[in-house]
Formats: sequence, C-alpha cells, structure tokens
Amino acid sequence: MIGVMKVIALNGSPRPGGNTAHLLNCVLQELEAEGIATELVQVGGSNIRGCGACLKCMVRKDSRCSVEDDANGFMEKIFAADGVVLGSPTYFSNVTAEMKALIDRTGYVARANGGLLRRKVGAGVVAMRRAGGLHAFDTLNHFFLINEMMVPGSSYWNVSVAKDPGDAERDPEGIRTMQALGRNMAWLLKKLEAPG
Repeated sequence: MIGVMKVIALNGSPRPGGNTAHLLNCVLQELEAEGIATELVQVGGSNIRGCGACLKCMVRKDSRCSVEDDANGFMEKIFAADGVVLGSPTYFSNVTAEMKALIDRTGYVARANGGLLRRKVGAGVVAMRRAGGLHAFDTLNHFFLINEMMVPGSSYWNVSVAKDPGDAERDPEGIRTMQALGRNMAWLLKKLEAPG
C-alpha cells in the first residue's frame, strides 16, 4: 500500500509572507488538491551559515552537519520528504545567502550519506524583477540535478515578475506557471510512487 506522500517547501526569502511565499503556496495548493501533504518552512532570516568545508559529514555519516545551527532541522525535513520545493527571491542574480548555505550544506550531507536526495522530486521557484532571476533558477536546478533528483517542468520557467510586495499576486502568468508546476510535480510523484 502506498503511504501519504509529503512535499516540503522552503522559503529562502527573509519576508515570510512575501512574493516568494505566495508563489510557493500556489504550488502547494495544487499538491494538496492531489492528496499530497505539504509543509511550508521559513528559511530566510534563520540562523544558518555557509558551509565551512570541514568535511566532517564525510567522516561522521550521520545525516547531519557538524555545525549546530538551523540547517540540521531543515535537512531532517528535506530528507524525510518525497519532494522538495525551494523558493528564493533574486539577490544580485542569485538566491539568498540562507538558501545558498542550505543547498551547499544539504548537498554535502546528502552525498556523504549515500545519496539521501536521490530520486526525490525537486522544483525551484524564483521571484525576480527581471532577467537576473534566471541565474537564481539555475542555481536551484543545479542543486537538484547534482543530487540525482527528478525535476518536473511547467508551462514556463518557474519564475514570477515580482519586485514590490504583492507583485506575485498580480502576475497571472506567474500564478499559472506555479499551478502547472504543482500539478506536474504531483503527477511525477505519483508515477514514482506507483508499484511496478
């Protein structure tokens, strides 16, 4: 019997109720409509530092980072989920510092422990003012791909033109893109979970 699937979404924006959170919620609503459990977790503004390249995770192999800050709590949720949605606003053509720290450290720990992200479904969502957001989108997708994750597509790149507060809510194409992403992610999760 197939159990309840879960997708965790991590908001890299320092604004918990901002444009990035709105985009993530559009994706999560579609997943929930397909019977998939979801959780939105706030990463932006958390106590998380960048990877120090100590490589203790490669020695310890306990599915944790040796640095005791908020990262290990986020990693526990990521490793336990069937799917992961990472969201970030665009900061100088890339993701926020907290999101970058999280993907670097999670990637190291996952690889040190036999590929903890392998064949999970991953999708990135970016709020952007203009073209700089595509690099941020690439950063998230590179994280999924190097960790052997499955990445669903959508009707457009998973971005929204959203600079000022509330802009994402006024971007109908961005909303449609997130909704299609949620439906495609649900479809892929169910295909991967199906027996045989």
